Amino acid sequence: MGVRMRLTTVETIHEEGSWLCTVRDQHGTDEEVLLVPCGDGVEAWINRCTHESQRLDTGTGAAMRDGQIICPKHGSMFDSCTGYCDNGEAAETTLPSIDVIVEDGTVYLTDDDVTYLRDGGIEGGDADGDDDPSSTSHLSL
Repeated sequence: MGVRMRLTTVETIHEEGSWLCTVRDQHGTDEEVLLVPCGDGVEAWINRCTHESQRLDTGTGAAMRDGQIICPKHGSMFDSCTGYCDNGEAAETTLPSIDVIVEDGTVYLTDDDVTYLRDGGIEGGDADGDDDPSSTSHLSL
């Protein structure tokens, strides 16, 4: 295990429902990481639906229901503890995970394949500069 980076607290993630930060992967690409409640702890996932690379959290918090992260574009739901989706357009896929640990209520980034850059998302939103999902669903959250 390489360098640990303090991210936030379990309490903050549980109170806010999700938490977002930006990392740089081993190929030099900036990625958003979504931390979500999982039982009494937290899990960390790349902030992108496996179906069409739609951001799950566009900067205002991830839509969550019954322990699942909801994709705002097509409504696929990912288990917050396993990242697995068993429905919708993203069925039979799993979100890419990011390694974190919790010690004394504090969440630390421990993934050797990424480097922490900052709290919050990537500046400028998605590739076309539009932070909002281009929804084709009739989801109402």
